[in-house]
This record gives sequence, C-alpha cells and structure tokens, in this order.
Amino acid sequence: MLEKARFRIEGMTCQACANRIEKVLNKKDFISEATVNFANEEAQVSFDAARTDAAQIAALIDKTGFHASLHTDGTVENADKSHWRVWLLLALCAPFAVGMAGMLFGTHAWMPPVWIQFVLASVVQCWLMMPFYRSAWHSIRGGLANMDVLVSAGTSAIYLYSTAMWLLHGSHAHGMVYFEAGVMVAAFVSLGKYWEERTKRHSLNSLGLLLQLTPKQVVCRREGQWQAAALADVRPGDELQAKHGERIAADGVVLAGEGWADESHLTGESEPQHKLPGSRVLAGSVLNGHLEYRAEQLGSQTLLGDMMHALAEAQGSKAPIARIADQVAAVFVPVVGLIALATFFLTWWLAGSAATALIHSVAVLVIACPCALGLATPAAIMAGMGVAVRHGIWFRDAAALEQAAGIDTVILDKTGTLTQGRPQIAAVWLPENGNETLLWQAAAAVEQLSLHPLAQAIVAAAAEKVSVLPAAEQVHTEAGQGMSAQVAGIGDVRVGTPEYCGFGLPETLDGVWQIASVAAVSVNGLAAGAFALADELKPDSLAAVQRLQQHGIEVRIMSGDRQSTVDYIAAQLGIQHAQGRCSPRDKAAAIQALQQEGRRVAMAGDGINDAPALAAADAGFAMRGGADAAEHAASATLMQHSVQQVADALLIARATLRNIRQNLFFAFFYNSLGIPLAAFGLLTPVLAGAAMALSSVSVLGNAMRLKRYRPERDFR
Repeated sequence: MLEKARFRIEGMTCQACANRIEKVLNKKDFISEATVNFANEEAQVSFDAARTDAAQIAALIDKTGFHASLHTDGTVENADKSHWRVWLLLALCAPFAVGMAGMLFGTHAWMPPVWIQFVLASVVQCWLMMPFYRSAWHSIRGGLANMDVLVSAGTSAIYLYSTAMWLLHGSHAHGMVYFEAGVMVAAFVSLGKYWEERTKRHSLNSLGLLLQLTPKQVVCRREGQWQAAALADVRPGDELQAKHGERIAADGVVLAGEGWADESHLTGESEPQHKLPGSRVLAGSVLNGHLEYRAEQLGSQTLLGDMMHALAEAQGSKAPIARIADQVAAVFVPVVGLIALATFFLTWWLAGSAATALIHSVAVLVIACPCALGLATPAAIMAGMGVAVRHGIWFRDAAALEQAAGIDTVILDKTGTLTQGRPQIAAVWLPENGNETLLWQAAAAVEQLSLHPLAQAIVAAAAEKVSVLPAAEQVHTEAGQGMSAQVAGIGDVRVGTPEYCGFGLPETLDGVWQIASVAAVSVNGLAAGAFALADELKPDSLAAVQRLQQHGIEVRIMSGDRQSTVDYIAAQLGIQHAQGRCSPRDKAAAIQALQQEGRRVAMAGDGINDAPALAAADAGFAMRGGADAAEHAASATLMQHSVQQVADALLIARATLRNIRQNLFFAFFYNSLGIPLAAFGLLTPVLAGAAMALSSVSVLGNAMRLKRYRPERDFR
C-alpha cells in the first residue's frame, strides 16, 4: 500500500543538493516517487508502507548529509532561527571594508596589519566556514557537487595562498595577500543565503499566512458557562462563541446570533456572507457581528485544513519545466570547476602571475552559483499557487498549473457550470385581460403541495409576488400531465401541460419558450396564463466567456441536454460551437479529437458524467461540492461555481509560467555573462560574491512580484 509523507529538509544550499537527495531516494525500490523542492526545502515521498516507514526514509536523507524531519500539517516553522554566524561574518568584514575603501584612493595604509588580517581570516576559514565544508564534503561523497564546493574551494585557495605569501614576506606582504577576498566572499554568500531564506519562509510562504487564520484561544461553553480555552482542547460538538472582528475557529453550524463572514481566503468570493442560525461557518473567516456556533470539524478536518494540505502538496510538486534546471544543475558545478582550472592556467601563462591567475579562477568559482537556477521554477510555483488559492482555485500539482498555462480551447458543460443548475421562471404569458396576481395565487396554491423541481420554482417565485396563498383541497395528480385542486376563493385550478389545462399557447411565442419547460394554468376551465421554466444562466457567465475569448481562448459547450436548449444558451453567450445530446464518452472523444488537431484543451464541469472528459482534457476544472468523481479526475478544484474562476485559473497559470521563464532567462543570462567577466578579470572575488548573493535574491524578488498579480485586472 502506497503512502505519502512530507519531510522538512535542513542544509540544502542549491538545486544540486535537492537533485542529490532525489537521486538517492529514487534508487530505492520501495520508494515509488520522491521529489525535493529546493525553494520550500521539502521532500514529498510516495513509498510502500509494507516495506518501510517515514523514520527510515528520514534516516536515508540524513545519510546524504542533510537533516530530515517529518512534516505534519499545522506545524509552524521556527521563524526566529538564529543567524549569529552571518552577523559575526559581517562584523569581521568591517576592518577589511575600511581598508578596501582606502584602496580606492590608491593606499594600503587603511588596511589592517597583515597578521591581523591573517587572524580574522583564520577565524572565518577555520570556524565560521565549517558549514560550507561539511556540505561540500557530503556533496562530493554523494557523487555530486553543489555550490558549497565552489565557495569552499575558492575561499580556501585564497586563504592558503595569502598565508603562504605572509609567511614568505612577513609585514611586507601588503599587496600580495588577499585575505579580505576570502572573508568578504564568505560574508556575502552567507548574507545572500540569509536573504534567500527569509524571502522563502516569509514572503513566499502562503502556508505560513494560512496558519495564522485560526485563533489559538477561543471562548467555549463548559458546564453552562462561557470560558476561555485553547483551540487544541476543543472537540467536535463543543459550542463556541465569536465576537465582532474575531476569526471563526472551526467549521460548524450557527446556533444563535447574526453576522457577516469574510470567507474570501477559501472561496475567493470577496463579498461577505450573511450568517444566521442554521448557516454554515468556515474556519478562518473573519466575523462582523456576534455568533454562537457548534464546532463540527477542527484542524486538518476543516475546509481550511484541507486547503492547506492541498496547497502544501501542490507547492512541493515539481513542474515539467523544472527539468531544465535539474539537467543543468547536474553538470553545472563540474563544468564550472573545469572552467576555473582553465582560467587559472591560461591566465598564469598569459599574465605570468600565479596571484592574478588565482584571483581570476576564484572569481569564476564564486560567480557561478546555481542557486538562482534552482530557485527559478519552484519560487514562481510557490507564488503562483498562493495567488491561485487566494482566488479560490486549488491546483492539484505544479504540472497541472503548467499544463493550464498553454490552454487555447475551453470546453464547458452547461448545467451547473454556465447555468444555475435548477429551473427558474424565465417568462410569463397572460391571455388578453389576464390577471397576473390571480395567476400566481392559483399556480402556487396547487404547486406548494408538490415536490417536483418545476413546482418548487413556481412556489419560490410566487413568494415574491403574493404574501398569502389560499388553501387547496381535493388535490388530484395526473402522472406526466399535471395537478388539479379546489382553491379557496378561486375555484377549480389546473397546473400542468397546456393540453391538460385545456388550451394552447400562441404560436407567436419565441425565444426561451422554444426550449423551456411550460407550466400552463387554468381557472374554472379558462386559460389563466403560463410559465416558461428554464435553467437560467449564472449572472457572470457571459462576462466570463467574453473574458476568455478576449485572451484568445476559444470557448465551446458540450452538454447532455437537448440541442435546441444548448443552441439557445450558446447564442446568449456568443459561443459558435455548441453540441447537445453528448454522452460522457462523446465528450471525452470530442476532446481527444481536438487534441489531435494540436489544440490544448481544458474542460470545466461538476457532474459525474463530466469525469471522463475532465480526465481526458489537458487541464480539468471541477466545481467544489460537485460529484466526487469529477473532483478526483480534475487538475484543479474551483471553490466558486463560476466560469470566472476558470478564466482566473488560466490567467494565473499563464502569469506563473511567464514568471518562470523570466527567472530561467535571468539565471542563464547571469551565469553566461558573469563567468566570462570573472575569467577575464573584470570581476574580483568580492564583487563576484556580492553578485552571486544578489542573483538568488533577484530571482526570488521576481517571483514575489507574482504575488501581486490580479487576474481580474489582466485585460487584452
């Protein structure tokens, strides 16, 4: 039996580290699949539970030189992790910074004595650099090389060379030693890692923000009294209280009170939802009002907990485009090492100076960090997934998001997707000199005794037209025809087909009457009127279809309904291709035919009959709360039953893929430009260290820009 576990991994410094862990884990036959995400420092492992467990997998990761701990939903990362090593490195840089400022004016007088430089550099090289050495050693022992190999080799070479020069020339070694380069490279690299870690854990960490949505303390009824209690002590069935401005702590049902709840964190719906006794409340929503409610689901069982679990798995997955970075990272460090050696010997031969050759080769080692390359894809995926969740869209994984970015054709089911999914009064016909109030009273008086969906639609609409319904007696039902009854103050009333009611409708009626279900009404044998009942469009369906079309996406309808009904809906929405009488097999076959034409097809639906089509499509979107089969087959789940969210999902996916490509271009361009500059001596090791630190931060900054993306503002 396959199980899945998530592990928090400490000690990774670049994409090569993640690749090494993946390589070790995927070699084991009891592991089905292992993916390691460098950006969020997590591993997701599917394994045979009969042959191993999470503890043994963590031990395997530990053997590669990293520390793994089982990640459980709801755990909070230690945001206050000490970074004393970074601050101490920066403090040790200060004397060298003063000396380097003097060198700008052509003097070495501001630089500390060489013996002090040696002491400071020895503290850095022999103590503060130990994490770099350990990581480099484990990396080499594992058969791969990471960025710490480059940094360790470069700074050690500078340190050893400078030490030799000092021992040979003593106090006259000014201008011959480069202790400041090794110290400042270590400091800049460490500072870059610090910025990188803070950005990943805070600015890109959507899960961290979700964890803050539930209160730690609640007010709970115990023995008839309201008492403060820890949320961890609350159990299903407990009664809780929420006041104005507080967050709901659990999914449950309102028992008393009234208020408005902001549930946008779950559904993407910006409008607050009115809550009354009997209403459902969701954990994490902000309350405007005062409620007492019964807790039914807590923690990971809530919709918020489910979303956190889905987001964690999706963010930790790997997009196919990430393979580019993986393939490059696998050979990057060895190639850079060869380039550095070639630079050293070539520069020594041309310049005749071993010192110059060493500085150039060290600059090559330091500038060529694969961190930006490794962060390019996962950082954008983390940001894009966070934006999607904020808009009520749950992508299954990174591959699904990448697939959605290339969609050019969207297939929409009609019932429940474009339409309300229930019949409503679409039109009313009255005979000459007819009485509309009498029509509503007579129809609703009879139909309130029926459970048929059409009858319920008439009764619901009548409630807004008349205040009191007369009583009905002697009710009689003709199967497939209609109902009759004696209605107080009105007489003999029939509601059903026109034939059953004894009259025909005018042939001039058109539009919705041609596709609607008709409920005729007669009073004492005379025509009183008729209702056209149809499944009406959702208010935002037209705007959503137009929005998709504006972005070059063709929209089609495939429905199991009558062709005339589908054509009528398509005409209202401006859709040219609409197909009715489609079986589940027909929908899947039609999607496959479009794919064979070279189209990238998305499908949106919510019924069991949509599951085959959702599975066949390049990207499938299922409405939350629809059929379970549809949700399982889909690439993403939409929290609102709205086609607007389909448009949001596709635009977010496009923006994310665009961001990934920008990041990859920057990472490749950075290294393509930086390595030659370093090889030709246009970058010192210190500048190379600073540039290397900034490269990762720049990629993360571009990914953070994606967090501000608003698909509703993306117009063409």
